[in-house]
Amino acid sequence: MTDTNAIDPSVPPSGSGCVDCDAVGGWWFHLRRCASCGHIGCCDSSPAQHATAHYKATGHPIVRSFEPGEEWFWDYSGEELYDSGPELAPPVSHPTDQPSPGPAGRVPADWAQILRRG
Repeated sequence: MTDTNAIDPSVPPSGSGCVDCDAVGGWWFHLRRCASCGHIGCCDSSPAQHATAHYKATGHPIVRSFEPGEEWFWDYSGEELYDSGPELAPPVSHPTDQPSPGPAGRVPADWAQILRRG
């Protein structure tokens, strides 16, 4: 990873969903966890792209997937994917009963057409 000093394994996640989407009643496709501060944001396929916005606002370059069963990290500054990295404070994913996309009750029926691509 380009900047392993940007990872604080002791910081827990900020919640179980995208904190920015939750604040405005939005929804997400997949979730990403900032490895520096624990901020949970939505992925770039999500309508609001809050994980990337968090990187741009804070300069925190490394996120980890916050999806069950996924352990990969993404380094925004180096635009590199890593299959694994240091163990972070639990929980390491959103609850397994939380749907993706989510959260339940806020995902529009036409969500697949709304996803951002490439």
